[in-house]
Amino acid sequence: MKVIIPAAGLGTRFLPVTKSQPKEMLPVVDKPVIQYVVEEAVAAGGDEILLVTGRGKRAIEDHFDRSIELEELLETSGNTQKLRDVRLISDLAEVFYVRQKKPRGLGHAVACGAPFTAGDPFFVMLGDVIVPDNGCLPRLTEVYERYGGSVIAVEEVEPELVSRYGVIAGTEVEPGIYKLTDLVEKPPANEAPSNLAIFGRYLLTPRVMELLPNTPPGRGGEIQLTDALRTLLHDEDVYAVTMTSRGYDTGNVRSWLEANVALALEREELAEVLRANLREMCR
Repeated sequence: MKVIIPAAGLGTRFLPVTKSQPKEMLPVVDKPVIQYVVEEAVAAGGDEILLVTGRGKRAIEDHFDRSIELEELLETSGNTQKLRDVRLISDLAEVFYVRQKKPRGLGHAVACGAPFTAGDPFFVMLGDVIVPDNGCLPRLTEVYERYGGSVIAVEEVEPELVSRYGVIAGTEVEPGIYKLTDLVEKPPANEAPSNLAIFGRYLLTPRVMELLPNTPPGRGGEIQLTDALRTLLHDEDVYAVTMTSRGYDTGNVRSWLEANVALALEREELAEVLRANLREMCR
């Protein structure tokens, strides 16, 4: 399965740190966010990965490239574990790059990958969303193979927060699986069709790539992937699956902090001292 990872956003929710630093390169414990995303793609069988980047995102490309000088230094110093860790990054997958020359929305970023997907179904994974247990993409694949049609991941959010997300309407065909009747991008809370928000993971059919070039700018003057999926409903069935895995939208400060704490607590060498420090700080 081919994978498109849009990573061209400006990271305005994280300013000023993202003025010169890609938000996808912010660390969660000891790895940048984008590495978690690529590792999740690989774990789900994503054998070819396209990163859609933009100006100022060169650090992402450098991260997945070889660093000969660093490798030689680690080898000379006998730091074999760090050497293995560094080499593993560049060997994770076949990674390709294309630049979105102007920020024109998620739909436009996905459309930049049309030649890459070459008429095949494909995953879309937002480059600032991590799902540490890697459980989401296999679930999307399972539903796609059972029902056909595009499948998107959703999660319940507080009603007052729906205006931050794309939101679905649909009929539950089995527990946690919905056949969609509508999608709305960032609706006002009193107009939202549900509190099920799209959560940064999609398995899309080739028809989406045919629709995106003719999708007019929507909310914010950008080409919205949600609008293309809404049009897709006239041609194909589209399904949504509620998240059973915990995910983190690290593009905002609160969720990034939660991800760092949660994943650090899973590390044996960090958990005990971190818990002690948190207890001390929370007194």
